[in-house]
Amino acid sequence: MPIITLETRIKASKEVVFDLARSIDLHQLSTAKTKEEAIAGRTTGLMELGEEVTWRAKHFGIYQRLTSKMTELEMHGHFVDEMTKGIFKGFRHEHQFKVVGDETIMIDIFDYTSPLGILGKTADKLFLEKYMTRFLKERNAVIKLYAEKDS
Repeated sequence: MPIITLETRIKASKEVVFDLARSIDLHQLSTAKTKEEAIAGRTTGLMELGEEVTWRAKHFGIYQRLTSKMTELEMHGHFVDEMTKGIFKGFRHEHQFKVVGDETIMIDIFDYTSPLGILGKTADKLFLEKYMTRFLKERNAVIKLYAEKDS
């Protein structure tokens, strides 16, 4: 079960970065390549504690649905979203925000379990972990772009 940890340094306030990271609208913008769209639950605005969103996206040429729920929220410090329905056996995505000097460090800890047992583990090693890392980095680059532009 891979755990992807990323740190993104952003020259913007922690409050701005935090809100952009939980924005449904910005998420859709950052995932245009996979045609990701919010189709149920919270479909616009900022995710709040206890809310769910169902995404429809095209990954590996196949449209998929995934529902996640915000299970933890400490304003401007961290939040967690966890899959409740979808292709993965499970995932937990923790988002942490720390200020260092004039920057906010956004930390992603993405802990997921692929489906299909040994086949899923093989897919992780061959391509899925790299794919998910790239997906998160692209999303973070959009958050950084908008945060630094607004600041």
